[in-house]
Amino acid sequence: MRTSVLKNISNPAEFKNQLLIWSQQFREAVFLDSNNYPQKYSGYEAVLAVDAFTLIQTDHHNAFEDLKQYQQQSRDWLFGYLAYDLKNDVEKLTSTNFDGLNFPDVFFFQPKKLFLLKGNQLEICYLNMCDDEVEIDFEEILLIQDNQKAKETSIKINQRIAKEKYIEKVNNMLSHIHRGDIYEANFCMEFFADDTTIDPLTVFSKLNTISTPPFASFFKNNFNYLVCASPERYLRKEGLKIITQPIKGTSKRFEDSALDEKSKIELEQNPKERSENIMIVDLVRNDLSHTAQKGSVQVEELCGIYSFKQVHQMISTVVSEVDSSVSPIEIIKTTFPMGSMTGAPKISAMQIIEELEETKRGLYSGALGYFNPTGDFDFNVVIRSILYNAKNQYVSFSVGSAITALSEPEKEYEECLLKAKAMREVLGN
Repeated sequence: MRTSVLKNISNPAEFKNQLLIWSQQFREAVFLDSNNYPQKYSGYEAVLAVDAFTLIQTDHHNAFEDLKQYQQQSRDWLFGYLAYDLKNDVEKLTSTNFDGLNFPDVFFFQPKKLFLLKGNQLEICYLNMCDDEVEIDFEEILLIQDNQKAKETSIKINQRIAKEKYIEKVNNMLSHIHRGDIYEANFCMEFFADDTTIDPLTVFSKLNTISTPPFASFFKNNFNYLVCASPERYLRKEGLKIITQPIKGTSKRFEDSALDEKSKIELEQNPKERSENIMIVDLVRNDLSHTAQKGSVQVEELCGIYSFKQVHQMISTVVSEVDSSVSPIEIIKTTFPMGSMTGAPKISAMQIIEELEETKRGLYSGALGYFNPTGDFDFNVVIRSILYNAKNQYVSFSVGSAITALSEPEKEYEECLLKAKAMREVLGN
């Protein structure tokens, strides 16, 4: 079905940039960049998929079943995303909040042209119908020079929930916690700009440069764009092994090395941050158990501290083993949305989130990634991301934090502003 050609790349960093520029001519494109971040479970240094041969695009109704049929019938590489509001397909939930972006709830495509970069080794995988274009495209990519002057971006960013209102809503959520309705929930707020035009490629380049996260991604579906600097993996399948790596716990980076190390140690020892991480670890252990072989759910690492350019993060790694008969889509459906972006108990948290948030999350806090032909997959969590509908001229990014019984509303607000810093910076605000 596909022709595979191997190439040696002398300058992978330059080639990644050339690939990304070349991809802009296509209606559909997904670019994934690991930024050489050291991690135990890694796939490729970079991946580019472009030009849909087939695709699925739908709302939440019956979405997982439709996606399951599409994945089983194609048995090929599929790239795309799952929006947060697919929760409405899994549980009896609704989403009625404002949506300025209007992205489909599910979008996946089977690319005609695929590039897989690992170290200096590039694998080019084209569908047989266009395999005669491999050498032409490769030469075209190598000739690309990034001599375009970066377009300056400066737009007026609006905050959907003012500080006073945010604090009021967090206190409302704390009341739910004290009553025992929930014991943790991820509460998010949107920043946005109306009647605005941005250059998504420039914005991605800036955001990726100042963040260099392990799960960076650029997504394009006609007028819909995602520019993502995510540090978090949602779910990965390697053979029969399932890996999830929830993030809960954040502290600030400092230029002064002593202050930076102090911030890191304080995060590691902070009882509030540790408790919120452990709560979500318990939740994802339960989620994985739905498809796991008996006794196979294990916590490989609890509350590990990892440093990124903008922040230190607390990350846990939970794994399980599944039977070969279990559908990849079933594994995703029984764990979606990811616990780090919902709370616990999961359904109650999602109901309260819907009441208190003022924006439909859509692709934010959903997942973007791919399936390979054998049914293995890898998906990030869509956070630290800018979403853009070029047709509506609407730009949006959201941030959130975990609210627990130990939360102080003012500090939660400051954490949200810290997470929003990189997005505001690249938008010139």
